[in-house]
Amino acid sequence: MSNTNTTKYIWLDGKMVEWEKATVHVMTHALHYGSSVFEGIRAYNTPKGPCVFRLNEHVDRLFNSAKIYRFDIPFTKDEVKEACCRVITENGLTSGYIRPLVFIGNVGLGVRVPDGTKATVMVGAIPWGAYLGEEGLQKGVSVGVSSWNRLAPNTIPTVAKAAGNYLSSILIANECAQNGYTEAVALDTAGYIAEGSGENVFLVKDGVLYTAPLTCGLLPGITRHTIITIARELLGLEVREERIPREMVYLADEMFFTGTAAEITPIASVDGIDVGAGCRGPLTEKIQSTFFKLVKGEIEDTHGWLYPCNK
Repeated sequence: MSNTNTTKYIWLDGKMVEWEKATVHVMTHALHYGSSVFEGIRAYNTPKGPCVFRLNEHVDRLFNSAKIYRFDIPFTKDEVKEACCRVITENGLTSGYIRPLVFIGNVGLGVRVPDGTKATVMVGAIPWGAYLGEEGLQKGVSVGVSSWNRLAPNTIPTVAKAAGNYLSSILIANECAQNGYTEAVALDTAGYIAEGSGENVFLVKDGVLYTAPLTCGLLPGITRHTIITIARELLGLEVREERIPREMVYLADEMFFTGTAAEITPIASVDGIDVGAGCRGPLTEKIQSTFFKLVKGEIEDTHGWLYPCNK
C-alpha cells in the first residue's frame, strides 16, 4: 500500500481515531512474533450506495482465524461489521479496501500469550485500485513459478489468515519481482500448484475450470469460492478442485488469479511461456465481467453477498 493512500479515521478498539494517532508501542507482541490475524475486504459503489462484498464471510473467517490461535476478540462480530462500514462512510469513501486486524499488544517478550489477554482490534480503509494494475486486469500479467514452496501441512495452519503466513508470501513476491515477473505461482511441498503470493489460482483447459484443493495448503479464499459459484451457477461451467501438476500451467488455455485485492486478474504467461494466446482468454473475460457486475450491484445478488453500509 502506498503511504499517500490514507484516509482520515481508523477504528481502533471501538473508537474512531485520527489516522496519525492510531499507533501502537514498539514492544507490541505482534510486531515481534507475528501474533495477528487479519482480513482484506472490498467495498464497491452500487446503485444502493457503498456495499461491502461478502462482509459476513470475511468477519466469520477473521473470528475463525483468531479462534485457531486462541486470540480473545473483545468485540462481537456485529460490532466488527459495523466498524467495517463506519470506516467507509465516515471517511467519505464510496468504494475502498478494508483491513480489519486482530493482534496481541504489549504483553511482554515471552512467546506465549499470557492467559486473560484481550486482543487489540483495528479496522482501517483506504481507496485502492487494482492490486496488479489496471492494465493487468485487461491484458494479463507475467508470472514465474517460485522456488519457494507454500506452507507444509501441520506446521502453520493455512486456513487461518495470519500475518506470519505472509513471510512466505514476501519471499515469493520478492523473488518474482527480482526475476522480472509481476507475480508468482508457488507449489505445495509435494510439487503441485498451490497459489500465488496472495491469490488463489485458476486455469482453464478444454472448457473446464480447475483450481487446487484446500488440501494443497492454500487459503480458502472467499473470492475463490465466489468464482466457483459464479462459474457453476451463472455460467454453467464444470469446475474441478483437484491437484494440478506444475506442467499444466504451460499447457493451460487460460489462467487467472483471484483474491480480494487482485479481484480477477488474468495470467498472460508463466516462466516466459504464453498461456493460450498470451492475453486474457474468453472464459476469463466472461468470469471477470460477471464478477464485476455482481459486486457493483448490476446483476441480481441472489446470495445476499452485498452488505449495505448505509443501513
